[in-house]
Amino acid sequence: MSGLLTVEGGVPLNGEITVRGAKNFVSKAMVASLLGEAASELANVPVIRDVDVVADLLRLHGVNVEHDRAAGVLRLDPSNVESAHVADIDAYAGSSRIPILFCGPLLHRLGEAFIPDLGGCRIGDRPIDYHLDILRQFGAVVEKKVQGIHIHAPNGLQGTKIELPYPSVGATEQTLLTAVRARGLTELRNAATEPEIMDLIAVLQKMGAIISVDTDRTIRIEGVEHLGGYRHTSLADRIEAGSWASAALATRGNVFVRGATQPEMTTFLNTFRKVGGAFDVQDDGIRFWHPGGDLHSIVLETDVHPGFMTDWQQPLVVALTQAKGLSIVHETVYENRFGFTDALRGMGATIQIYRECLGGLQCRFGQRNFNHSAVISGPTPLQAADIEVPDLRGGFSHLIAALAADGTSRVRGIDIINRGYESFMDKLEALGARVTLAQ
Repeated sequence: MSGLLTVEGGVPLNGEITVRGAKNFVSKAMVASLLGEAASELANVPVIRDVDVVADLLRLHGVNVEHDRAAGVLRLDPSNVESAHVADIDAYAGSSRIPILFCGPLLHRLGEAFIPDLGGCRIGDRPIDYHLDILRQFGAVVEKKVQGIHIHAPNGLQGTKIELPYPSVGATEQTLLTAVRARGLTELRNAATEPEIMDLIAVLQKMGAIISVDTDRTIRIEGVEHLGGYRHTSLADRIEAGSWASAALATRGNVFVRGATQPEMTTFLNTFRKVGGAFDVQDDGIRFWHPGGDLHSIVLETDVHPGFMTDWQQPLVVALTQAKGLSIVHETVYENRFGFTDALRGMGATIQIYRECLGGLQCRFGQRNFNHSAVISGPTPLQAADIEVPDLRGGFSHLIAALAADGTSRVRGIDIINRGYESFMDKLEALGARVTLAQ
């Protein structure tokens, strides 16, 4: 999908859409299938670009991948795993950050791995140093070359003790995918415990792994020699659910998000209610709507789970431009996540960005010249504009702003949104949005 999206704003979103499996889990569960000696089956899989990229990378390594897109089911058979050609892998350079997570499984299966230049959204540094350091601690040898990074394990991988300086989701995933078949015990301290991490642990346990999680963010993994396949249904995408909820609030609409679940969204739901939004949790989803009247300004800080998720922040900021008073948002997870507000200011929003930590948390970005706090003054009517999508979550936020604005906006670069939002054009039309895509 590419081209120019024309959006006629000022129309409340009303209706029903469905969210399927979490983008931030499904791709990792696909990689986990490499560790098994039998086929795996994953259900509730969304049709998004990131899934296609990982499927292609798995095929390059000899995995037989069958994707029933209508049913949302992936079948993954790693019986014939083999080394892929560097040129083939390099074709995916810049399209995803997932290849770094192939390293542990490939080291176990083949004794070596290769990583091309990594892509992903440009929302901060997100270095792969955590990953490489972790692999070295397991006994891997890392060689940086012109085309990318070559990793091998001449003596196999050995369990180790790791303490992360920050509870990084990616570093935790790397440790899990590497430790489950390493010799001996691995202890990971200051681990991420997001719902997607816990679902990955559930998958690995189904395959035969032995993993325990303590309340102090310590994960212990007892390495095993063999793993089998798994059958698993992905948890719902709480990011997408929160995005549509924010869209309903910003446009004064009423949207039923089928598939959304309460346990993973508790923190979001509390914040949504504080802002003035209304919701109704049902057995098969959650309804979100604007109940009328003024929205309320709030003070919000993003944080690792169980805090307010950083990926919920950008869509909600659009709704906060319509709240009465001053809202303060302190971003503590990524240092460069307020770039999307430039377009909002161009549409009439009053948003000021600061280097200081505006909130109760003194985060790791304080005194480092990162613009990581925002003050939003509202309500301010948004006016239509020409918008260039900067990244996945910021792009969807710009789309929400265009839907809420007076007039007709033109949004370029919407193919980025296709990376993480399944059939978002169909969903917009199902909710009554007046949008036209020009190829």
